[in-house]
Amino acid sequence: MSKPIVTPAPIDLRQRMIEDMEMRRFSRATQRNYLRDVGRFARFLGRSPDTATADDVRRFQIEQREAGTPVPTMNSIVSALRFFFTITVDRPELARKLVRAKQPRHLPVVLSQDEIARLLDATTCLKHRAALSVAYGAGLRVAEVAALKVSDIDSERMLLRVERGKGGQYRNAMLSHDLLAVLRAWWKAGHQQGIMHKTGWLFPGEHPTKPISTRQLHRVVVEAARAAGLSKHAGPHTLRHSFATHLLEDGVDIRVIQVLLGHSKLENTALYTKVATRTVRAVTSPLDKVMALMEAKAAPNP
Repeated sequence: MSKPIVTPAPIDLRQRMIEDMEMRRFSRATQRNYLRDVGRFARFLGRSPDTATADDVRRFQIEQREAGTPVPTMNSIVSALRFFFTITVDRPELARKLVRAKQPRHLPVVLSQDEIARLLDATTCLKHRAALSVAYGAGLRVAEVAALKVSDIDSERMLLRVERGKGGQYRNAMLSHDLLAVLRAWWKAGHQQGIMHKTGWLFPGEHPTKPISTRQLHRVVVEAARAAGLSKHAGPHTLRHSFATHLLEDGVDIRVIQVLLGHSKLENTALYTKVATRTVRAVTSPLDKVMALMEAKAAPNP
C-alpha cells in the first residue's frame, strides 16, 4: 500500500522557499519580493499555493490584468511563482502556464561626460562623491554600490569584487586609477572620522555597522542633479547607463561591456547602441558617398 502524499503546512512552504533562495544566493530584496508575490497568489486562492491548479493560475493572471496591475509588477509576480512552482514544490507544469506580459522598452536616460562632471562636483561630501564615482566609473547597480566592502577593492589587480550582484552572481568590475584615488581619499577621511574599518562597509550608513541604503543613494543623485542644474531626470541607474554608453562610443567591444555590466544576455547590452549618439554621428551615410560620385561625374574634365 502506497504512502499518502503529505502536503507541507504553509509555514513549511515558506521556510523551504527561503532555503531554496538562500542556496541560490538570492539577495534579501529578491527574497522579500518573491515571498510577497507568492503570498499575493495565496491570498487570491484562499488556500495554500501548492494546491493550485492550472485554472487557478490562469484566473489569477486574468484578475491581475483586469485590476490594472503594471506590467513590471505582473512580470515580477511571474518570476516569483515560476521559482515557487519549479523549485520549491516541483510542479513545473504550472510554471509553464504563467505568461510574461510584453513591456515596451524605453531608451535609457544618458548624461554627457560634462553633465557627469557637474553632477559629481555638486555632491555635498566625499562619501557621496566616491559612491557616485563608483556607480559611473565601474558601471555598478545601486544595490551593488551599497553592498561593497572595503575588502572588495583589489588595488593590485585594479578590480572591484562584486559579490552581491543581480541574482547573486559574482563578477569583477573595473577599477580605474582615478577611481582608486577617489576611494583612497574617502578611506582616509572615513578612517579619521572613525566610521571606516578594513572589514567594514565601503559606504557605511548612518550607523557604521550597516551599509548606506539604496534609497539614500537615489536621493543623493537626485539632489546633486538638481544642484548641478541638470534638466534630465537622473537616478543612480542613469550613471550605469552613461558608463555603458560612453564605453560604446569610445569603441569598446559590446561583449566586453556586457561582461563589465554583468548582463546575462547580450540583447540587454545592445540597447545602448540606440543611445550612443557619438557612434551614430561617426558613421558615414551611404548618401554622402553617392553624392560624391555624382559631383565627380558632374565636374568638368580638366
